[in-house]
Amino acid sequence: MNAALPGLEGTGVLLTGAAGGIGQALAIAFATAGSRLLLVDRPGTTEPAALTRALDALGATRVWLGQDLADTERLAEFVDTTWARHGPWDVLVNNAGIAQMARFNEVGLDGWRAAMAVDLDAPFVLSARTAEHLVHEGRRGRIVMISSKNGLQAEPGLVAYNAAKGGLELMARSLAVELGAFGITVNTVCPGMVHTPFAGDFGLDWPRFEAYYREHIPLENRFAQAAEIAGPVLFLASTLASYVTGHALVVDGGVLANQVPREQFLGPFHDRLADHDRPAEGAL
Repeated sequence: MNAALPGLEGTGVLLTGAAGGIGQALAIAFATAGSRLLLVDRPGTTEPAALTRALDALGATRVWLGQDLADTERLAEFVDTTWARHGPWDVLVNNAGIAQMARFNEVGLDGWRAAMAVDLDAPFVLSARTAEHLVHEGRRGRIVMISSKNGLQAEPGLVAYNAAKGGLELMARSLAVELGAFGITVNTVCPGMVHTPFAGDFGLDWPRFEAYYREHIPLENRFAQAAEIAGPVLFLASTLASYVTGHALVVDGGVLANQVPREQFLGPFHDRLADHDRPAEGAL
């Protein structure tokens, strides 16, 4: 048993977006904790070679499943079929997401609906149907949504993504209220910038944007590693968080806390304690 994260060994975990950067980190983290994995990604996507090597080395029990999350009409059936064929799960992690960077008047209804389908509708259907199974079987489960700091604060060029993640936040709280009576917790994790290929198609001048963005991240002026998102998710899935529900756990290096980025105008840090470390003149 993983002593640091009690209650995860032997649990079933359904994880969407398993082929992505955060998804792979989550799969490895749950496998390390001793969970049985049901990994979901788009039809035709195979388990990445690096993930296969890592999970094989851990002796992880897993099933790779292809499912189009945008086909929301079939998601309840997908839950029912997977539950019957591969066994129940105690933890649902809604990790899959899409984003399109464009001005609000360039998004179009197709782009808007695509974002809502994957980022909001699919997590709702998967969560609602999973919760029905958990309640029916008397299982005290965990639902974790991978949201975003954009669900709490807007960012230009991402109107559909912002709106979907904002909806995800209130949907998670609503489910937390309704499912609390059954011992099921529902929480969100809100990453900031993470080293993944997710933003590769945004069409930005990426080197300039990244340099600018890093200047405004208080924690070491760096993006997160995907594994740094996994820790908070595993915490919420473990029994350590048995009384945490309806909560948004922000993992952004302090970006949202940085109301006005004036650090660069304050001058260099002066270590006033350093003067006390110097031996007095004549001291032995």
